[in-house]
Amino acid sequence: MEVKPDRLAAHLAAGPLRPAWLIAGPEPLLVLEAADAVRAAARAQGIAEREVFEAEGNQREPDWNALESSFRAPSLFASRRLVELRLPTGKPGVEGARVIGEFCVDPPADVCLLVTCGDWSNKHGGKWSQAIGQLGVVVTAWSVKTHDLPEWIDRRLRSKGLDADQSAVQRLAERVEGNLLAAAQEIDKLALLSDGTRIDGARMDDLVADAARFDVFRLVDAAMNGQPALVSRMLAGLRAEGDAVPALLGMVVKELQRAAALARVQARGGNIAAEFKAQQIWESKQAAYRRALQRHPAKRWEQFVAQAGLADRMSKGRAAGDAWIALERLLLAVADPKAQALLAS
Repeated sequence: MEVKPDRLAAHLAAGPLRPAWLIAGPEPLLVLEAADAVRAAARAQGIAEREVFEAEGNQREPDWNALESSFRAPSLFASRRLVELRLPTGKPGVEGARVIGEFCVDPPADVCLLVTCGDWSNKHGGKWSQAIGQLGVVVTAWSVKTHDLPEWIDRRLRSKGLDADQSAVQRLAERVEGNLLAAAQEIDKLALLSDGTRIDGARMDDLVADAARFDVFRLVDAAMNGQPALVSRMLAGLRAEGDAVPALLGMVVKELQRAAALARVQARGGNIAAEFKAQQIWESKQAAYRRALQRHPAKRWEQFVAQAGLADRMSKGRAAGDAWIALERLLLAVADPKAQALLAS
């Protein structure tokens, strides 16, 4: 069975939780919220025990033997339990596909399986995902297209008890530039600030921040997500708006230090999930960090932190060079390993 993200809540409310779920797609916010909805439904139906399986350390895949053993083991504290399998790449491999497929053929009565994938396209999937669809539910969270974004925003506004006219919805869509997380955050803020009256375009301008502005948070996200062209465009926007390099470097250094810490843990085969938690990195952003860690070894992240320090000294006149150029070269190198040579020039 396939269920669209916007129909998931109604499906969950209609009856008992199905024994298997696959939630996948390129839109992190929708994947996260759909998975949270399944978790909430599980708790409401008395499924209190939860296990999570994902790749750890230098492993490319989860421990399939441990997952298979978990399927066979009885629940310790509850009659049913939720077993989560996280596949950032959306590819379980041969062994993983076998384990998932065998679960779907004869699912244990006390287990509900939730598989989440942070990367998904029409080329993903296979017999294992089809098996989940036959036994349970598949929810695919495709990116919201530009022409569909106003409708998505309007539905979300209404779900929060807000009433906005077409011009207000369009203003918000223009400001967030397709960033659903930014849109969701602005709508949550609107729910707190609104006085209950209908929101028009002018009122929307007064209530929300310009999320389409090239801010440092989205700049770092672009670098982590491997989008060099967007990095250059955002930096040009920031410079044109009068931002100063020192004002940007605080967040850049913080995120690079986070990535360096994660890379060290990964290099020694440590618990990367625990490090994400220690670094207080939101689950919706973890896929971007994982992709970035695949592009560069641990030593290079230390070099990136050092390069950020050099750019900071340039911006304060303590080292020779153009701080804007140094910052751009640094973030381009983070986004694309082929740009690594720029740091030496």
